[in-house]
Amino acid sequence: SSMLRRLITMSTPSRSSLGKYGEDFACRYLQNMGYKLLARNFRCHRYGEIDLIVEKSGCISFIEVKTRASTRFGRPIEAVTPAKQRKIHRCAEYYLQCRGLLEQPPVLSFDVVEIIIESTAAIRIRHWPHCF
Repeated sequence: SSMLRRLITMSTPSRSSLGKYGEDFACRYLQNMGYKLLARNFRCHRYGEIDLIVEKSGCISFIEVKTRASTRFGRPIEAVTPAKQRKIHRCAEYYLQCRGLLEQPPVLSFDVVEIIIESTAAIRIRHWPHCF
């Protein structure tokens, strides 16, 4: 689509920068879809980090971005294991606590953005809202 072509401004990444490239791409994609970026790589010492925290229509979405060069070893979303989901839930709770939002929490969503980059001409992105 023309929107995806506009989003692609970088060359195909090396394996080491694939994750960062995917996060950049997901961030631009979500912003084009009307989401406001609240935080990127939000760290919580005990539970790791959340790739992207965005907001749209009063709903805060905690987003795990999974980027792969192919689906040879399964879909990227399959890498978001129950253990990883628990860590993201705990990190999200910490984020809300830091922002003073635990007393009256907003609507929350836990999402995965799955990106498969075969080449810059073939980038597939899929947003899975409310998936865990």
